Amino acid sequence: MATLAGGCFWCLDGAFRQLRGVNALSAGYTGGQHNPLGPAEALQIHFDPAVISYADLLHIFFAVHDPTTRNRQGADIGPEYRSAIFYHSLEQQATAQAVMAELTAAAVWPNRLVTEIVPAEPFGVAEAYHQNYFENHPNQGYCQVVIAPKVAKVRQRYADLLKP
Repeated sequence: MATLAGGCFWCLDGAFRQLRGVNALSAGYTGGQHNPLGPAEALQIHFDPAVISYADLLHIFFAVHDPTTRNRQGADIGPEYRSAIFYHSLEQQATAQAVMAELTAAAVWPNRLVTEIVPAEPFGVAEAYHQNYFENHPNQGYCQVVIAPKVAKVRQRYADLLKP
């Protein structure tokens, strides 16, 4: 399982739903138990590591959101939109640190990464209308302007990881 927060969970859901090895997704909230700012919008991803690696998931995560803006993604502002990786094992923590170090060394982003790497906390699944939002509302303005370009980026950059 991977738990990631990168702004609006609708965007992450749209991007990750199309990947091979992703067996189930839940949009929800986590990270408020030990954070005075409250929970973040997050995506919990159940995946098959024999098909897609945790490192691949993290590379896609960093490709579809801006990990350099604290508590915001575009027009979405507030701590619920922070960038965070909630690790479920020490191996996931080490992988997250390695991927962030790799991206920093490669200067993929012009500004410093502010993504938190923190232990997983209880995850609360969001209401049903938040699940699979992009697929269920493809003509909605936010989907067209904000989510569709992220989905397209994944389709272009990670075509080898897409479901048939």
